[in-house]
Amino acid sequence: MEPILSFEQMWRDLAPVGRSSASGGYFRQPYESAETELRSWFVEQATARGLRVESDELGNIVAWWDPANQIVRRKKLPALPDEGADRGGLSRKGVLTGSHLDSVLDGGAFDGPLGVVSGLAAVDLLRERGLVPAKPIGVSVFAEEEGSRFGLACLGSRLAAGTMDWSAARELQDRDGVFLPDALGAAGLAPDDGDKSWGLHDQVECFVELHVEQGRDLVDRGAAIGVGSEIWPHGRYRFDFAGQANHAGTTRMEDRRDPMLTYAMTALAANKQARLAGERATFGRVEVFPNGTNAVPSRVTAWLDARCETDDGLAALVAAIERQGGDRAGRDGTALAVTAESVSGAVAFDPALARRIAGDHEGGDWPIIPTMAGHDAGILSAAGIPTAMLFVRNPTGVSHSPDEHAEMADCLVGVSALADTLERLAS
Repeated sequence: MEPILSFEQMWRDLAPVGRSSASGGYFRQPYESAETELRSWFVEQATARGLRVESDELGNIVAWWDPANQIVRRKKLPALPDEGADRGGLSRKGVLTGSHLDSVLDGGAFDGPLGVVSGLAAVDLLRERGLVPAKPIGVSVFAEEEGSRFGLACLGSRLAAGTMDWSAARELQDRDGVFLPDALGAAGLAPDDGDKSWGLHDQVECFVELHVEQGRDLVDRGAAIGVGSEIWPHGRYRFDFAGQANHAGTTRMEDRRDPMLTYAMTALAANKQARLAGERATFGRVEVFPNGTNAVPSRVTAWLDARCETDDGLAALVAAIERQGGDRAGRDGTALAVTAESVSGAVAFDPALARRIAGDHEGGDWPIIPTMAGHDAGILSAAGIPTAMLFVRNPTGVSHSPDEHAEMADCLVGVSALADTLERLAS
């Protein structure tokens, strides 16, 4: 049996997994070795705590602490007298926390794993307090949250919540052309063609996700903890620029149909339009064909990440970028096609739940702040599950980068804040 580890020990265990020795960033891609190792580690830690582990064919995992309905196998923490035999299944709807373990390419250590490790540590803290919750408390791990391999963010929670059909998900491919079912099979998961919904509505009364802040709001406020109010609408759009391949030396500049020029102008247009509107637009991934140094490319494919304060604002921003790109394509003799690969509307977290969490604690001074980043919490909220988020201060304000950081003291404050929140919600 694995020992029960403190937050600091768990964090040290995770630190080297999937870390690049060159950049210091993390490559924890879904269903590949590092992420698979992390999921196995989570199951070991949950089992050591006597939590009842459930998983699905997609790699989503939830570990339930249900004192009225489960055996406790702990080495360090004393068994509570009310905790009985494992009879299987939840006795009533529970309170769920957790996050994800996958990363973006060359990402930071905290985005995702902080919420998972904090969930396990919060359960430990509640047991040390002698709490016997009136409702089950679960710690979850959702698969492929970042969308870094299959291009669709929050894929695991979308399928678990029933907001996406498996018939569509099974057609997703990664950059190497590997289909999602084949990647699952290689990772020891074997999905059939049935419904992949986790039945979260039947199991979960509310969901609270703890996450490192991806910005500087809490730094500027001088606060270690914040509560989420909303998620900006955001989307990923594929821009396909088509031209004509030709020789880089013999083709006169005026005779070229160069899609790279069209892409470059479109990227500049995206930057300008987003700045003017106070929104966000980023071309962060580009593929060039045939990708030769001495050849005019025949095709450029680029992916736009756009985020705005409102749904209408998002639609207007993308339309403006597409219009300017199309105008430039007409001048360059190229063509532009735009495909929306994933679009998530605005998410307003349960305001009563946010106010309760922010004000119902000692001090009552956790600020309520918006986030421009997508999260599994947004998917569950959109699916009708009351949802809240806690944020832990990030002194650098940097995320999706090796420079992402949170001080250990703030992380431990986050564990305590999450434990306090779970205690209130499960009482």
